[in-house]
Amino acid sequence: MTALRILHVDDEPDIREVVELSLSLDPAFTIRSCASGIDVLVAVLEWPPDLILCDVMMPVMDGPATLARLRESPQTAHIPVVFMTARAQTRELEHFKSLGATGVISKPFDPMTLAASIRSHLRTAGLSALRGGFIRRLRADAAALIHCRADLADTAASAAALEQIKTFAHALAGASGIFGFHEITHNAKELEKSIAEKLGGGALENVERALDVLLISIEQVADAEI
Repeated sequence: MTALRILHVDDEPDIREVVELSLSLDPAFTIRSCASGIDVLVAVLEWPPDLILCDVMMPVMDGPATLARLRESPQTAHIPVVFMTARAQTRELEHFKSLGATGVISKPFDPMTLAASIRSHLRTAGLSALRGGFIRRLRADAAALIHCRADLADTAASAAALEQIKTFAHALAGASGIFGFHEITHNAKELEKSIAEKLGGGALENVERALDVLLISIEQVADAEI
């Protein structure tokens, strides 16, 4: 599903839980959590993120050491890293940025504004660098949605297909606007609306029509980026 991937690492389970809950409220993001820098080095290969949110003070491998390891590999050197730290003095901030960090979020942070902070740091990192990956995921989402559309005609599979379509639409509505694909955002929201109406007794044809409109808008964007 086309949401921006945020990989969060913190050795404190309570912090991981709060960050996951906070970012899960924003449909633009999907989040995974790690408990150590070593875990991050494994996770980035299995689940390449669009941004890493990294605690500074961790045992064994702290934030700066984790960033240094990421920068050593061509596969991970480009991933923006934002540090989270209680050490938010000007000298420390300048030091972290000199190491290659995209930015710093101070602890304690406001869970209600964390998603907005992440959006800001993504813009700082340069959305153009993330655009190619987003387009590839758009194409993958379109293929999955086409498969789901076919399942809508199958009575046994239609309920599951409808739920999958709803999940894709919700993610697309949140993430597409960040890259300026506002037509996709609009059409995804319309698809969500038609699904809600269907669940309330509306016509399946309206869902299919809205899905077709969304698929066309995705195809136009994907074709323009070839």
